[in-house]
Amino acid sequence: MKVIHLISGGDSGGAKTHVHMLLQNLSRTIDVTMVCFMEGPFSQEARELGIPTVVLPGQNVFRAFRQLKKLVLEGQYDLIHCHGARGNMMGALLRRATGLPVVSTVHSDYRLDYLGRPFSKLTYGTINTLALRRLDYRIGVSDAMTDLLISRGFDPDKLFTIYNGLDFTPRQPKLSRAEYWRSVGLQADESSVVVGIAARLNPVKDIATLVRGFALAYQECPNLRLLIGGDGEEMDRLKKLAADLGVAHVVCFAGWVTDTDSFYNALDVSTLTSISETFPYSLTEGARAGLPTVASRVGGVPYLIDHGVNGFLFPAGDAQTLSRHLVALARDKSLREHMGRRLYEKGRTQFSLESTLERQLEIYRSIIRRKGRKTGKRDGALVCGAYGRGNAGDDAILEAIVRELRQIDPDLPVWVLSRNPTDTRLSYRVNSIYTFNIPRFLWRMGKTRLYINGGGSLMQDATSRRSLWFYLFTISAAKVLGNKVMMYGCGIGPIQYPSNRRLAAGVLQKRVDAITLRDTHSKTELERMGVTAPEIILSADPTVILPAADPATVDGILESAGLDPAGRYIGFTLRPWPGFEAKAEIFGRAADYVYEKYGLTPVFLPIERRLDVGAAKLAARHMKAPYHILEETGASAHTIGLFARMKVVVSMRLHALVFSAGQGVPLVGVVYDPKISSFLSYIGQDLYTDLDQLTLDGLKAHLDAAVARIGDEAFLAGGVERLREVERRNRDTAGRLLGLKGGDAI
Repeated sequence: MKVIHLISGGDSGGAKTHVHMLLQNLSRTIDVTMVCFMEGPFSQEARELGIPTVVLPGQNVFRAFRQLKKLVLEGQYDLIHCHGARGNMMGALLRRATGLPVVSTVHSDYRLDYLGRPFSKLTYGTINTLALRRLDYRIGVSDAMTDLLISRGFDPDKLFTIYNGLDFTPRQPKLSRAEYWRSVGLQADESSVVVGIAARLNPVKDIATLVRGFALAYQECPNLRLLIGGDGEEMDRLKKLAADLGVAHVVCFAGWVTDTDSFYNALDVSTLTSISETFPYSLTEGARAGLPTVASRVGGVPYLIDHGVNGFLFPAGDAQTLSRHLVALARDKSLREHMGRRLYEKGRTQFSLESTLERQLEIYRSIIRRKGRKTGKRDGALVCGAYGRGNAGDDAILEAIVRELRQIDPDLPVWVLSRNPTDTRLSYRVNSIYTFNIPRFLWRMGKTRLYINGGGSLMQDATSRRSLWFYLFTISAAKVLGNKVMMYGCGIGPIQYPSNRRLAAGVLQKRVDAITLRDTHSKTELERMGVTAPEIILSADPTVILPAADPATVDGILESAGLDPAGRYIGFTLRPWPGFEAKAEIFGRAADYVYEKYGLTPVFLPIERRLDVGAAKLAARHMKAPYHILEETGASAHTIGLFARMKVVVSMRLHALVFSAGQGVPLVGVVYDPKISSFLSYIGQDLYTDLDQLTLDGLKAHLDAAVARIGDEAFLAGGVERLREVERRNRDTAGRLLGLKGGDAI
């Protein structure tokens, strides 16, 4: 593989470090050449690092273009990689002239690159903005940068993400903690908790907020010390601020830091207070040192710092919140150690130099593979379902379907109909159309190969007849417009109205190529409706393939919610439904019962936050035992990880049962819809009762039986393995309809 990199040659800071690090290490694996458009420290340092470097100086753009074109064609490069405005402009010109794919790494917000320089913004800024739109692919340095590009209309299918990686090889600091403190003049001893930051002392880094937050925390924890590494125009102002706040004697300005290993070894807590960032190296430096981090919630920071798990996040400029987090860490050594260890592990596995290099090579391979991909006039899949409405179960279905489509073909363009297309684009890195933008999705259907009616109980009229009609319309339109049509891991029914049953049966019989079903009840329902023409396959709910978050992350989520990670819990997921209010007391008293008899603390876990939290509070009014209500459970992996920590789960929600079953948790179902009992029967769990027949004695008996199954791996694992085995039929069926086999294009 041969890749040529184009960059102005006047870059500094994070972009310079990233490019030099990347090319120095990539050159050991592939053939790379860097072209700069000016001579200077950037190109000189590149040569010293062993990076093959060519300089094309001068202001004549056309002359440079001709030289570059000749260099690229004669060098037989596979790909052009650009950085910055000058590189992007040349890349846009070379794209058509050479026929090679062109990718640009976006190191910063291109709209802010020339702030305070109006002429440069008008010229270079405009050229860069136009050039970025004309390139084939873009790489955001952090997920936050990729999100920014998506929000500005860039195609998610042509975006990649990479992070500034760091070498996590263990290092031995030159100086001990005490020696470093003495060398910079910090008045500290072994009882001190040292908070620190290494940054340029300029307004963007907002060190003033750190000083203010520290001063507030120092009033409660006088063993705190603050070590500030760096230099810049804010130095005198910050020293005066520390004096005015009465903390000058415990704040040390260490100046420019050259020995970063000794600096971070001298800290107990790392901080970052910037008002704007992409993904600063100081974050990973702190992670490598195993330090808990308190950082402003900006840019790519939240992708490394999981709030309450491996550090704390606060709104930029909020000294009060920063102070509270510093106090919490100063008072709890074990919390510092736990968070620091989790941050180190996350940094080592996801943000290391090795992972960055492998990610860059993966991006190159993907781009070159796509260049040779044969698609014909149609390409991609359009997925329709109850997405973008804040339901964790529906969101998990979409995540699972997208994941499986990527397994079939990693380069397959995916489009999703969503009530919140912006959120869907950002969350799943797919193109998205507003669900009821009918002209637009009809136009897209004319270009895709596969239409997926995606998961869940979309074919029902118990909650809405109009939604059933809408889904039947989209199925018919997709087929008429030339798509293969698949219903993916779905449930059928209840369809109560005779006219709706006739309509649904007619559409499914004529317009659907294949239906994969998540339970036996749905298969029986199709038979009763007379639907026989499509290929009908018994499979499973697609969400069973989704993994739980790693144990350390779940530990942190529990701790941040005030729960002991080693505690024994029973999970309840309740939902409002006609008749629920009359039964709420039964749930509350049953929760008391299981706490008193088995020592299981009740935890209420919502699937649809806006509805389920209220139902939990209604049941909790009747309780005497301690309990916890989680307001939200987060991403799918976090939600599944939380259910995995429950010893037993009692649920009215299907996906709480699916998530728990996938983790081998004993279940008790409360049936408001046949899909609940059908699913439990399908996996061999028999503890369920209809909501209208629910009694306290009956629920207690089910709880006794479920508790007896804790640890019965033979019983619990059988259903789980069967689910995962048959779920593969969803993916296999989609692959066949796309004309693909085993995840590889035919």
